[in-house]
Amino acid sequence: MTDTLRPAEAALPEAPDSPHQLRRSIGVVGGTLLTLSCVTPASTLFVVVPDLFGSLGTATALTIAIGSLLCVAVAFCYCELGTLVPSAGGEYAMVSTLAGRLAGWLVFVLSLLVVMIVPPVIAMGTADYLAPVVHLDPSLAGAGVMLLATLAGLLDLRANAWITGVFLVLEVVSAAVVAVLGFAHSERGAGSLLSLEVAGADAHTDTVTAMLIVSGLAIALFVTQGFSTAVYLSEELENPRRTVARTVLATLAISSVIILVPVIAITLGAKDLTELTGGDIGTMVTAWSNSAVGTFVSLCVALAIINAGIVMVIQNSRVLFASARDQAWPTPVNTLFARLGRFGSPWVATLAVGIPGAALCFVDLDTLYGITGVSVTGMYLLVAVAALLSRKGRHRHTPAWRMPLWPAAPVLLIAVLTYILTQQETSYLLWTGGITAAATLYWALYLRPRKDTRWLVSIPTGE
Repeated sequence: MTDTLRPAEAALPEAPDSPHQLRRSIGVVGGTLLTLSCVTPASTLFVVVPDLFGSLGTATALTIAIGSLLCVAVAFCYCELGTLVPSAGGEYAMVSTLAGRLAGWLVFVLSLLVVMIVPPVIAMGTADYLAPVVHLDPSLAGAGVMLLATLAGLLDLRANAWITGVFLVLEVVSAAVVAVLGFAHSERGAGSLLSLEVAGADAHTDTVTAMLIVSGLAIALFVTQGFSTAVYLSEELENPRRTVARTVLATLAISSVIILVPVIAITLGAKDLTELTGGDIGTMVTAWSNSAVGTFVSLCVALAIINAGIVMVIQNSRVLFASARDQAWPTPVNTLFARLGRFGSPWVATLAVGIPGAALCFVDLDTLYGITGVSVTGMYLLVAVAALLSRKGRHRHTPAWRMPLWPAAPVLLIAVLTYILTQQETSYLLWTGGITAAATLYWALYLRPRKDTRWLVSIPTGE
């Protein structure tokens, strides 16, 4: 694995206008603001959680709680690996360094699927929450958000931390309003959170089975998935050996509370099981208060979605930037993706993720959700495998944050995540598997025969 550890500045020939190491310009606060904005708790609450209500009913809060607990173990893996391998490549740099180049390539493909699909999925929710002011086609509104986020992503990272911080305040306020209104209008007791009921056809009540909860865990993991953004930003965080772990754990804790508390409030406050299963949170808020409050919350959510788009484009561009610096593509493509603009951002990579993201706003949502859930689960699984290898050989003595409960935490994760994958719909497994197979073919035919000049995962040298 010696060819996976190269100094970042040696990965590509230097050019005066194109340095290949990102500037360290943000601390824990800025990193947490950016990372929380990528988790985008309010837009996740209003865009993703309604689908969980539709399939899990009163078991939604329980499923998200279980997913959050699993994410603690995942976060431990990210903290240790992210401080051991502080690179903008995120998961693929960590896994390549510790588990080999092919494993790292597969993680890169899965992470690329996630970072390309999630932004348009969230962005398409904008139209629903702008409806009190203006009616827009969801696909067109989502594409517009993606293009706006792309323009913002071209700016300096420190400026984006402040922009997203302001939006994040509004986002948290909207989630808090929902939580207060839901608890104030409770229709049922806390015991209903464990009643495991969902509205079925013809107003019948169906039981949510354990298998449905396990299946829903793939989406529940996705709900707080954005905490990994701290690892993608590790190359731009000051003193990453300390700040990466603090940012990851703080973000997971804060985002879990911001999402889970309103979900509990909604579960208790919905007037009946049919309304809860319908998942129309905006209508519930209006019924609990008035149209003005409903409009305020909707506009806050719309801003939260734009905020999420900005941060996700920032994150995703760093993934492409790092892959080019690590020679994942033919030379002309590497040169373009690794080019930095006047603000220090990888501007070509930013355009390369933003514009296709706008196009994905016209793809079927259910398919995007399913592929994302499988990809996130598979990515976490490979990260857990890498975490098992993080204390072997020379890595045992490398300065890094070290997780508690090692190796029990990664071993448990591997077992649970493997089981969750087996419970996903076959079509989503086939889609994700087909894409992964094509990527493996690219590895076998192009990258592996050129192992001395391609896919050389670089680790930045500076603190």
